Amino acid sequence: MKKALVLGASGGMGYAIVAELVERGLDVIAFARTKEKLEKLFNNMEKVKIVTGDVFNKTDLLNAAKGIDVIFHAVNIPYSEWYEKQPTLMKNVVQAAESSNCKLAIVDNIYAYGRGNGNKVNEEYSKNPHTKKGKIRVELGKIAFQANIPVLIAHFPDFYGPNAGNTMLTYTFEKVAQNKKAMFVGNQQNAREYIYTPDGAKAIVELASHDKAYGQSWNIPAAGVISGEKIIDIARSHLHYQKSVSTVTKGMIRFLGIFDKQMREVVEMLYLTEDPVVLDGSKYEREIGPLPATPYEEGIKRTLDFMMKNN
Repeated sequence: MKKALVLGASGGMGYAIVAELVERGLDVIAFARTKEKLEKLFNNMEKVKIVTGDVFNKTDLLNAAKGIDVIFHAVNIPYSEWYEKQPTLMKNVVQAAESSNCKLAIVDNIYAYGRGNGNKVNEEYSKNPHTKKGKIRVELGKIAFQANIPVLIAHFPDFYGPNAGNTMLTYTFEKVAQNKKAMFVGNQQNAREYIYTPDGAKAIVELASHDKAYGQSWNIPAAGVISGEKIIDIARSHLHYQKSVSTVTKGMIRFLGIFDKQMREVVEMLYLTEDPVVLDGSKYEREIGPLPATPYEEGIKRTLDFMMKNN
């Protein structure tokens, strides 16, 4: 791999993937819709070419993919657009990869696994999700693996990290960084996984550099599990934050969903805060090597520092 295209480069994982590729000395095309955001993130990074475009415009994608060795698909769209747009998005990305005869590495979540069984979930765990969004992720995986090019899918827990917007932890951290009253989504005593985006980027870029990784799905777990209470304690200690942090319950989100279609779509995914799915990364460690695992205390501090600097 000498040259990569990162779709969704202005998002949390996309940003981290671009940074990791640059760290490895590769040429990168950072692709997203908003030029101003791309310039803010990447103008000072060497070996990065900024390209603006629409992933739903095939011409934009085909042009961006010319001469590329690997496409990293890290595009995120609002929940309310999933049902209509996600299959089209995946088909467009696959066609762009096929047109350039390049490899495709896909950033995925854990929705396709549905509910856990109390044990760590490995790649052989049945993908029979009970949610609409989980079923869509299963469909997208089938579309991807039917492509006529090498494809790999990496499953990640919820994100946190520099520039990681629209995540449950970001919802809390933004208020903490502003020294305002904050809210935490779900039971603060429940322990679950959150992956630090630079760790996730290291893992998927490493996967993409191994021919044997393609044609498979891979689990990329976080640095263990952590409770909301512990997360908040780390943030309090780092920023000397003293305001209260209340809990956002399912009932509250369901009520907000009456007025906000995005909140309405969040409700079905709240099972992950009640009965967390924890990933088993033993396949990666056996086939690829040690998993990147930044301790939560260090990752949370770096995330908050990024927010303080960029707010």
